[in-house]
Amino acid sequence: MIIDKNTAAVVTGGASGLGAATARLLASKGAKVAIFDMNAEKGEAVASEIGGVFCKVNVTSDDDVDAGFAKAREAHGQERILVNCAGVGNAIKTVKRDKETGEIKEYPTSAFDWVVQINLVGTFRCITKSAAGMLTLDPLEDGDRGAIVNTASVAAEDGQIGQAAYSASKGGVVGMTLPIARDLMSEAIRVNTILPGIFDTPLLQAAPQNVKDALAASVPFPKRLGMPEEYAKLALTMIETGYFNGEDVRLDGGIRMAPR
Repeated sequence: MIIDKNTAAVVTGGASGLGAATARLLASKGAKVAIFDMNAEKGEAVASEIGGVFCKVNVTSDDDVDAGFAKAREAHGQERILVNCAGVGNAIKTVKRDKETGEIKEYPTSAFDWVVQINLVGTFRCITKSAAGMLTLDPLEDGDRGAIVNTASVAAEDGQIGQAAYSASKGGVVGMTLPIARDLMSEAIRVNTILPGIFDTPLLQAAPQNVKDALAASVPFPKRLGMPEEYAKLALTMIETGYFNGEDVRLDGGIRMAPR
């Protein structure tokens, strides 16, 4: 897909981290970018910086997502690009025994469901609503009608202790990538997924320096945290390369996560 000033894009979770880097890179290529996020202050700031539009969207809500796409399309027209970066995580063992009292605590299913609803169901919700809009467009000269990039995690394949919900949600994103690409193949819409490793995002930036240093040292090469701009470059490659379809690609410096 050739990106130019007539190309509209939507980036969920675009107010910070991987999403913000992707929004900036797409805008630098000429695209008109709409940012979906819950953080209005940061979202408005990034949108203003790149000449885009901010839409306050909770991806677990049909009404929110519908309103977000309506606002984005009113400003920029129907999007041809969707990048799903909205996501959350938690760390809770399936069951846990209190070391002092011996009390056994179960993983609250509400906490499990919260992660799955945002990371997995929220991603699918945005895909199906965006793809429905893309179907109203004619294909471009290169044959593409649209391109979708999702965000999973290396935890989809080697989740750590306490990551049952997170790994399940990200594994679901990986698992649905090929079927959705096949669902949309006759409509000329491509779908791919990135599995990031340990990235220097706002979540990690709040950690102590010794923790970040230890995480960086655990990466085979290069021994550092991933940069959001590197995620954005891979997303752009998936969007621009017409033969890239139905793939799940790790972006992790060769790391394989240990149990903890």
